[in-house]
Amino acid sequence: MPFPILCRFLLLIFLVPLMMGCGTCPFCGFGEKETRNSLGVRLASYGKYQDAAWDHLESIGVHSVFINVPTPDEMDAIVQKLKTHALKIPVMRGDTDLSKETCIAELEVQLETCEKMGAKYMFFSPKRHDAPKEVIFERLRRAGDVARKHGVIIALETHPDLGTNGDVHLDTMRQINHPNIRVNFDTGNIHYYNKGTDAPTELKKIIDYVATVELKDHNGEYETWNFPALGRGVVNIPEVVRILREHKYRGPVTIEVEGIKGVEWSEQETKEYIAESVAYVRSLGDFE
Repeated sequence: MPFPILCRFLLLIFLVPLMMGCGTCPFCGFGEKETRNSLGVRLASYGKYQDAAWDHLESIGVHSVFINVPTPDEMDAIVQKLKTHALKIPVMRGDTDLSKETCIAELEVQLETCEKMGAKYMFFSPKRHDAPKEVIFERLRRAGDVARKHGVIIALETHPDLGTNGDVHLDTMRQINHPNIRVNFDTGNIHYYNKGTDAPTELKKIIDYVATVELKDHNGEYETWNFPALGRGVVNIPEVVRILREHKYRGPVTIEVEGIKGVEWSEQETKEYIAESVAYVRSLGDFE
């Protein structure tokens, strides 16, 4: 092949795809379709203004919402609201008392609702009360079997005493050892429940088990209820997002703004802080 023609041929293969941002060249990963993480807001972040949340989320371009698992008789009304406001629910919050024998039956109803409503993940805070850990682990394995039947992953929250930090989360995951029981990593709770560490440090320990993520800011003072708009606290959210991208995390990301103890936000302030938080997270990467 004559040299000028060869040069043009090489340009077509390498340079043009680079300019387009995709191609067969080794520099831009052609063929590896990038999946954007869904970005949602927890409905509870609106506090007593949750009725106004639906319109507000739509107005600020949010397409996902994190809600409690509705009861079967509430489901149709919630589904209609989701359709009206063009919202989907990748993850919902389940609830039961794991110290009681009835917990698996209660979770099965909730997991069935998740399946019917298209939620692939169920957030769950596994408080064990006085039950032995071994009993709780066994019940969570059984819950994992039920979750698998419904095509759902149960994500355990960053709460004491089964998910206080990365080390505890990791031990819990290894004890349960079930593919449908994973971690919901809460960035703000790491700072609330622990001293001498931070969210990126703990995330790295448990990243292989993380199924859902809650981005929440905090002022850094131990067990102090101070969860401001994202970007106003000490949580290194940009580094958390970087770690998630580096490890090709594909699960949902939920924004949570829990407020500050003793400070009453108006409806307008609540909406402004949530909109600010959404804009901040979107500035860190490409989300649905």
